[in-house]
Amino acid sequence: MTAWVIQMMVMVLSVFTGSSQGKRDKVLYCSACKAIVDELNHSISQVDPKKTINVGSFRLNPDGTMKDKKVPFARSETHLSELLDSVCNSMSDYALYVDPITQHKQYRRFAPRSSASTDDFPDFKNFQFDGPEASNDIKFACETLVEELEEEIISVLSRDRQENVHEELCSRVSDYCEDSSRANEEL
Repeated sequence: MTAWVIQMMVMVLSVFTGSSQGKRDKVLYCSACKAIVDELNHSISQVDPKKTINVGSFRLNPDGTMKDKKVPFARSETHLSELLDSVCNSMSDYALYVDPITQHKQYRRFAPRSSASTDDFPDFKNFQFDGPEASNDIKFACETLVEELEEEIISVLSRDRQENVHEELCSRVSDYCEDSSRANEEL
């Protein structure tokens, strides 16, 4: 009888701990995922496209040659790993934006990048600045996503073709954003 009670308590506790993790805020995590992609793409675009890095094995083959190759530095695993270490620091430049027509909410960049002109300032009346805790939320979501998806982010961004990185990473891999093609199929 005692073993049965203990088993039931363990089952009840496991249900509560599973549900206490709860569902993540889709708006927050979708926005954080898109922000990661935007920030990384911007950082990649700032690198000289002619810059390369040697990758491969640095071991000698039996014939005395060394097998290595040069790849563009901007999309190399080394560079992407370095960028991922600091990408979440820029999340303080994001705030909750409410579309005035659709009332759709998402976090957007409100601060222009240093290389951008001052004409790129957005209309601040549609942003909700909830203090530092709001930027802490998106920074935490960013750090969580980077930790969980580091290998996938590097894999997707290291490819040369970059048409649908947001869709690939944020809809298919992480499933935080609704995939527009899947939404159209369901209709």
